[in-house]
Amino acid sequence: MRKQPGHRSSERKSSRRARAAAAVAVSAITLGVLASPATAATRPHTIQQGLDDLVRTDGVPAALATVQDGDGRSDTYTAGVGDLSTGSPVPVDGQVRIGSNTKTFTAVVMLQLAGERKIRLDAPVDTYLPGVVRGDGIDGRVITVRQLLQHTSGLPNYVYYLSDDVRYYAPRDLLGLALQHKADFAPGTGWKYSNTNYVLAGLIIEKVTGHPIADEITRRVIDRIGLRHTYFPAAHELTIREAHAKGYDRASPDVPYTDVTNLDPSWGWAAGQMVSTNSDLNRFFTALLAGRLLRPAQLAQMRHTVPAGAPFAEGSRYGLGLVSTPLSCGGVYWGHGGSTTGYETRGGVTKTLRAANIAVTTQPGTPTMKHAETVIDQALCR
Repeated sequence: MRKQPGHRSSERKSSRRARAAAAVAVSAITLGVLASPATAATRPHTIQQGLDDLVRTDGVPAALATVQDGDGRSDTYTAGVGDLSTGSPVPVDGQVRIGSNTKTFTAVVMLQLAGERKIRLDAPVDTYLPGVVRGDGIDGRVITVRQLLQHTSGLPNYVYYLSDDVRYYAPRDLLGLALQHKADFAPGTGWKYSNTNYVLAGLIIEKVTGHPIADEITRRVIDRIGLRHTYFPAAHELTIREAHAKGYDRASPDVPYTDVTNLDPSWGWAAGQMVSTNSDLNRFFTALLAGRLLRPAQLAQMRHTVPAGAPFAEGSRYGLGLVSTPLSCGGVYWGHGGSTTGYETRGGVTKTLRAANIAVTTQPGTPTMKHAETVIDQALCR
């Protein structure tokens, strides 16, 4: 049975094919270690306790977190096991599939191009992809680039219509799935999260630059700020390149987990294909909010938000590929979050440039992710 698309991000659950694979026997889950031993010697750290609870109480196979203070110093934590079949430890700051955090990378490239006057945010999509976007209530002549980045276009979300997340999808295949369905609302009259928006954003970037979106993200973002463990997987690249905890899925809580680590992530493309680590995500969002990736005018545009509904937390607002989430101690943090097959991530950065990111190695339900968001809140409010 197919699960419904989940929250924050690329929303896609595992396919029938992945679920039909031999189930992984769930071994006894052992709790992970704190990468900063000073506090472990005295008392469990709040963040470590939060990760332990996600494993012990919520049942996720593994949880990883990295917290970075305003001076750039980091503490890294793990809980659970990296491989349920062997009980191997969770790699410290291991790579994960970051799902819709990819959208922020795509939006940064688009806004850089806007700053270079190669793209106009309020130009119609047809300016760059003439005749491509047509359907029932869908017209690229009236949908703007800004509406794509802010999820106010009304374009239906193709992830609801994917038949398999193991096969390769070309970007035009994904767009074609969406265009078979009626628009959710007229452009600019509502807000609804849709990965289709960012597939179109990626196609526009490729048309304007003449280069693959992966190359533009690598040159303009990854290499520019030295993200050493972040990459956009190549076509048909099924594995994760560096040390990582395995990703898991299951059809219901009463069945064993299935290993879904290796798959073709092309169904996410510019909306959710990338791989990174918690520490690299902290570095990325810190650099972004510190003004190292965008000119002031474009960063201000990115941070101009509208109220966001599901899948985001109550009170969240969506900018251009960037989300503000309220903190219990006052103010907000800026980030995005990602949900993809086998992995889920949350995190962001405050105005003082304190950053935190957490990842779990499955796509859990809403209550579990609220628990993860509480850990982020505690980390950023400390």
